Amino acid sequence: MNISAISASNQPYAGLKFGAARKEEFENPINRNTEKGLAVLECTGVSALAGATAAGLTSCFVEGGIKANKKLVGGVGAGVALATMAFKLPAALYNTSVKAFTREKEMDVFSRDRELKSNIMEEVNNEVKDSSIDLDKKIDHYTSVQMANKGRGLLFKEA
Repeated sequence: MNISAISASNQPYAGLKFGAARKEEFENPINRNTEKGLAVLECTGVSALAGATAAGLTSCFVEGGIKANKKLVGGVGAGVALATMAFKLPAALYNTSVKAFTREKEMDVFSRDRELKSNIMEEVNNEVKDSSIDLDKKIDHYTSVQMANKGRGLLFKEA
């Protein structure tokens, strides 16, 4: 029995070239513009809520209530809303762009990995259907691919 580590040199499909036609099928579902729009919408809602709360509290503490001092109460509410937006929006846009970039790269890796595995399994399937290739070689290639899928690093072969 021969025990050896799996490396790119002894893999049967290490030198496969995948066509450019498969790249056209790849599409990343993460959209940065949508992410930015949602961040702006969230900041707008939070700042409007903060402004309304500040206006409500101001009306409680001003003599005569909201009826006597509409401009003062509205000004305080708008000021707090604008201040909240000014402090919250840049940080939210930055965090959103960083998170979108990270998720975009993760989806790229995931999608390309799935595409690569699909291509390799297609090649193994075509090899299995080919009657001119020896059965032992077919089984050896299939087990090598399955071990690579499961992340196991040792290949046991009988000499």
